[in-house]
Amino acid sequence: MAVPLRLPISKVKYTSSYLLYNTMNYTSVFMNWDEAPICVNCEIDGRECGYQNHNSSLPLGCFVKPQGKKIAGKKIAISVSLGLFVFLLFTLIIFIQLRNKGNKEEKENQLKIEQFLEKNALKPTRYSHVELKKITNKFEVKLGQGGYGSVFEGKLTNGIQVAVKILDNLSGSNDGEEFVNEVATIGRIHHLNIVRLLGFCVEGSTRALIYEFMSNSSLDKFIFSDGKDKTLVSLGWAKLQDIAIGIARGMEYLHQGCDQRILHFDIKPQNILLDHNFTPKISDFGMAKLCTKDTFVTISMAAARGTMGYIAPEVFSRNFGAVSYKSDVYSFGMLLLEIVGGKKNTKTEMETRTEGEYFPEWVYNRLNRGEDLGIQTEAEGLEIIKKLTMVALWCIQWNPADRPSMNGVLHMLEGNTENLVMAPNPFASTTSVSSSLNVNRNKETELTVILED
Repeated sequence: MAVPLRLPISKVKYTSSYLLYNTMNYTSVFMNWDEAPICVNCEIDGRECGYQNHNSSLPLGCFVKPQGKKIAGKKIAISVSLGLFVFLLFTLIIFIQLRNKGNKEEKENQLKIEQFLEKNALKPTRYSHVELKKITNKFEVKLGQGGYGSVFEGKLTNGIQVAVKILDNLSGSNDGEEFVNEVATIGRIHHLNIVRLLGFCVEGSTRALIYEFMSNSSLDKFIFSDGKDKTLVSLGWAKLQDIAIGIARGMEYLHQGCDQRILHFDIKPQNILLDHNFTPKISDFGMAKLCTKDTFVTISMAAARGTMGYIAPEVFSRNFGAVSYKSDVYSFGMLLLEIVGGKKNTKTEMETRTEGEYFPEWVYNRLNRGEDLGIQTEAEGLEIIKKLTMVALWCIQWNPADRPSMNGVLHMLEGNTENLVMAPNPFASTTSVSSSLNVNRNKETELTVILED
């Protein structure tokens, strides 16, 4: 095939007198192909045009465009995008299921509490969340914080000052158990030495308990004071004895005075509140258990509950006996020893002589030898100290059967020291165990478990 190309060529003529530039003429040049070009058709078909094997000596041809790498890249991108989409989809589905499960559990817990409140005609007033915010002035003044939640100062519309406990640890195995325990145990109790429940709130996820306000906080603030807080008054041994008697009366009422026996399981100075007259009131019934008042009734427990240092040995191991109301008696005995030995604002011989030794055992050894505890005070105070320690040693007997009831404890505290008999040695065969407890005695960790019904 021949294709004409017209190219301009200049012709110049010379004359004798002048140079004459002639106009431009065109001549034709021809380019030949052996075959007709097929590139246009190749491109239309989406292929490439060129010599076979890129060798100019070979004829032209159409070739498929090399798209292997592009296709592979596209496949990888599509696979990654699809995998990411599937992952996000499953994540969204799991999130929705967990949220629905949480909402379902919350609704079930809410229903349980509502059914409980309907079956129990309680005197405490029920408040809404909006009313709760008004009572606490939008939770302005915080009184304390614990594993259960937070406590805020508040005031009812009638001017009565209250303490509002917000329960914020309601997940997992709790299922609102702490809230129900509090309401079930003290909702209908009116005793001088038990804190009074004035109201509550159950709305959505909000669980709140409203108590009478205790202006002097808790007992631990006084017996564990190191003297740095100048606002704390010195209670004196007579007042401390009155406080111990008041706690014993409250516990005796829980064990014998109610329709059902109430086991507290967390008697400690932090849970003993003091009003404006320093009257003690037992509080925090989140670990409490109701049972019958049969003489030999025992409580089945999945594991230990309470605060380290106050938990009875049988709560740790059934080898020491069965769990019963005597477990509360043990905790009370440890509280009495804290009253005697935890008074940090007085420098005593006790603080140096008991270093590295289990304090209750040191107390027993001193009293058994007829020695005092080295506390510098007046004669009346020494008698009170001796009485409190002797009663405490009866309460912390390792065998629950050897411990008195709270009624017996009350009689000992209200009687004369001369009539008290020295308790048996509770540490004769428990040296290794007592040493272990000594290491963990002051730990703040609380062991909370579910009681078996």
